Amino acid sequence: MDDFLLTLNIEGFTSRLKRLSDYLLYSTRDLYDELDIAIEPNWNLVIRLLQKNQQMTLMEIADQINFSHPAVVKIIKKMKKRGFVKTQPDQTDGRKQLLLLTPKALKQLPQLEQLWQTQITVLTHLLKNSPNFLTELGHIEEQLKQQDYKQRVLTQLEQ
Repeated sequence: MDDFLLTLNIEGFTSRLKRLSDYLLYSTRDLYDELDIAIEPNWNLVIRLLQKNQQMTLMEIADQINFSHPAVVKIIKKMKKRGFVKTQPDQTDGRKQLLLLTPKALKQLPQLEQLWQTQITVLTHLLKNSPNFLTELGHIEEQLKQQDYKQRVLTQLEQ
């Protein structure tokens, strides 16, 4: 059976990226469920940041991973509910809340590290025939930081 998105060539680009992202996301969720690991696939981003920085504000996390504030709020709420992060007031600015990993999260880090390292190995193998994929993806992301997609399309329509 033909894959319609492939027949669209460049027109199917965003749909193929979404399909790939969804496939990896849902497959990772299934993996975590099978291994009885109570985290979501994108929590590793927050865990890695808090591992590195000890404590951060929600806005700092959003800025570091380039996710919207509401998206990070949603992630943090889930992480707090499952006992992976906690908050404490900032000593220098009481209006700010700092996020920290909980003892539960720290205890699970060795298991998570092993799992994430294995995932890196699998992804590296998947990308072996496309050694420039991440570099090219970075170029696309950088261009879109300079001028977003919508503006690029509108500019083309005006010509």
